Amino acid sequence: MPDTLTAQKPEGTSPSRLQRIMHGPHPDAVPALIARACAFVGLLDVVAGVFTRFRHSRIHSIMEVLPGALGPFAAALSLSTGLLLLLLAHGLRRRKRRAWRAAVALLPIGALTQFVYRHSVFGMSISLVLLVLLVRHRREFTALPDPRSRWRALANFVLMSAGSLGLGVVIVSAHGGQIVGDPGITDRLAHVLYGLFGFEGPVDYTGSASSTVGFSLGALGLITAVTTIYLAFRPEHPAARLTEEDESRLRVLLDKHGRRDSLGHFALRRDKAVVFSPSGKAAVTYRVVSGVMLASGDPIGDVEAWPGAIERFMDEAKAHSWTPAVMGCSETGGEVWTRETGLDALELGDEAVVDVADFSLAGRAMRNVRQMVKRIERAGYETRVRRVRDLGEAELERVRRAAEDWRGTDTERGFSMALGRIGDATDGDCLIATAHKADEVRGEYDDLKAILHFVPWGPDGASLDLMRRDRSADPGMNELLIVAALQAAPKFGITRVSLNFAMFRSALARGEKIGAGPVLRAWRGLLVFLSRWFQIESLYKFNAKFQPRWEPRFVVYRASGDLPRIGFAAMQAEGFVNLALPLPRFLRRRSAAARVCAHTVADVGVHAGQDLAWHAVQHDRPPRT
Repeated sequence: MPDTLTAQKPEGTSPSRLQRIMHGPHPDAVPALIARACAFVGLLDVVAGVFTRFRHSRIHSIMEVLPGALGPFAAALSLSTGLLLLLLAHGLRRRKRRAWRAAVALLPIGALTQFVYRHSVFGMSISLVLLVLLVRHRREFTALPDPRSRWRALANFVLMSAGSLGLGVVIVSAHGGQIVGDPGITDRLAHVLYGLFGFEGPVDYTGSASSTVGFSLGALGLITAVTTIYLAFRPEHPAARLTEEDESRLRVLLDKHGRRDSLGHFALRRDKAVVFSPSGKAAVTYRVVSGVMLASGDPIGDVEAWPGAIERFMDEAKAHSWTPAVMGCSETGGEVWTRETGLDALELGDEAVVDVADFSLAGRAMRNVRQMVKRIERAGYETRVRRVRDLGEAELERVRRAAEDWRGTDTERGFSMALGRIGDATDGDCLIATAHKADEVRGEYDDLKAILHFVPWGPDGASLDLMRRDRSADPGMNELLIVAALQAAPKFGITRVSLNFAMFRSALARGEKIGAGPVLRAWRGLLVFLSRWFQIESLYKFNAKFQPRWEPRFVVYRASGDLPRIGFAAMQAEGFVNLALPLPRFLRRRSAAARVCAHTVADVGVHAGQDLAWHAVQHDRPPRT
């Protein structure tokens, strides 16, 4: 007789298909199903408002006793309700509470207009059935709002205007049997444009069609205006920022555990939010962009406390129905993220790390770097490597101004591997390497030509943050300053330096070797082709000059279908795609005081977040990307 008994299911106890249907869909699938149903009902309402009603309906004789303007008004109301339901479908899919409230308010109106104008019992019934399902599954729609963006108002205006114009032409043509004469497409477009603003156009109708078309076009214009104004001026739900208390707690964690991750100091960007583990010994910083909750690097703090911080991160993502993602975590970080959350990981590229003790300009492998450095030094350049605290305020201001002037883009780039500031009073341990050219008249090195900025990586490391150079300077400024920083590192107790991040480095390296397969060669060929616009191959080759060791970095994601969305959000956060609409200069506030996010999750007590992506590109060499 076996020591253990295995309980076996009696035959016939597995639920049948009919039982599964009776129990309904899985709760996780309900929002998506209701969103599809909402879009379908919205489409029905739009169709009901566009096309004329059935004249031979059994209910039509009853409707004839109602006031004459009720039919055209019902058509316009049906059209408006349908468009709003179509707009709400995405919010319902994301479990947004406000979308649920709006849909519950609109569905009875849609059902009534279906009955009044189209006399459609089917359309009315399906709207009411969806209303019942929304009320029944109301607990599935609890997601809190997202941070606000003025871009949404502009996008709504552009899309709704284009859609209203196209739909207006359909409405005008749908009543073609009652048009006087044969107006051309130009007259019909003009009629639509006039109608959107509430005016009579050049097209004439017989009977009640004129009122129906007029009400419908006016409704389209009104919906476009109202939704745009609402999105532009709705009550602000600000993005979370790093508070002074949060920053202080993070610095304590970095003092104890900052040596573990070269990206740890970048968690101190003040446009990030943070969640802490229940014990306070670990934290995850993040930003929300386009509904994607992006963390960067590994969690900060004690590895044993990482799971608690990761759980808080996932709770926050669930509370807002954000898509969770992590950019640039290490192999250890990727293992913890995937183990604790069930997410997947994909190798994104490699980080170049130089061990200072092993670095030397001697040898054949370093010949190109050695020759370039010697040539620039002979051209009259001098380098200086100092802690930020050792620079005077006047020189710091000069460095800041130069970094701003030499920036190659209108917006500051960076998120996951950039600090976003230089010379802050709290960043005294950061390193600044500068290149100066001698003044030919006075013989003094006071002409600033290039800047490198490094952030601390624990007590004995430095991580490259920013590379800027004067475009008029000789080529090779970045190589000169990197060599200068590596040679000066022992004086500051630095034993390792993290340089740039090279995307898809392993594919580029393996694809150019003898024996590489056709798939790998094709993948490398595509990367080389894309390098014409994005610094992929050139960044890898630049890093390889300094003979680093390569540390893999990963992206952590929920599903393969989320990767395009995560990639786009990352490009937004890094500054490669700018969808924000800046206020006119005269309306901008002079003070940059950040407001704290107002919302919290009841049982989590964490801040909400803002946005993420890659880094600044500078002439012959960008900083981290």
